[in-house]
Amino acid sequence: MKKLKNSELNRIDVKSFKSIKKTPLIVVLDNIRSLNNIGSIFRTCDAFLVSKIYLCGITAKPPNRKINKTALGSTDSVEWEYFKSTIKLIEKLKSEGVKIWSIEQVERAQKLNGIEKINSKVMHAIVFGNEIKGVDQKIIDISENTIEIDQYGTKHSLNVSVAAGIVIWKFYNSLH
Repeated sequence: MKKLKNSELNRIDVKSFKSIKKTPLIVVLDNIRSLNNIGSIFRTCDAFLVSKIYLCGITAKPPNRKINKTALGSTDSVEWEYFKSTIKLIEKLKSEGVKIWSIEQVERAQKLNGIEKINSKVMHAIVFGNEIKGVDQKIIDISENTIEIDQYGTKHSLNVSVAAGIVIWKFYNSLH
């Protein structure tokens, strides 16, 4: 086996990316502090053709040198929008028929491993919360579902960008 060069990967350009069919998935970042986490999530959204990212509350927005350091150009390919109030955004998305999933450790949360097939005929939004406080309780209260990532080690939670990568991958595979 020979390691492939970037030029051999046959990646599409930004213009082509913007015109192709996207995964019926929206990512909502609820008060994410770390610029590196934001950039990393942009890259994951690019990789799995996420329809849009909403940056809410204190979440920084492009252009930003520190976001770009990890985003590596994906802030140009992935559609994004800033929305000051996560609650108002979620209410707006729900009124448009979007199914809301909060990623959080709560009572009766659905385990990520238990999700088989997700309805690909509707748009889904997954909400990731602040690195310390998680998803705001008011957002959890108006979500249709909550998902907890199964963990078997000694740590209580994953880094938000790692959690986003796992959940986005799971949704991508379940929606296709």
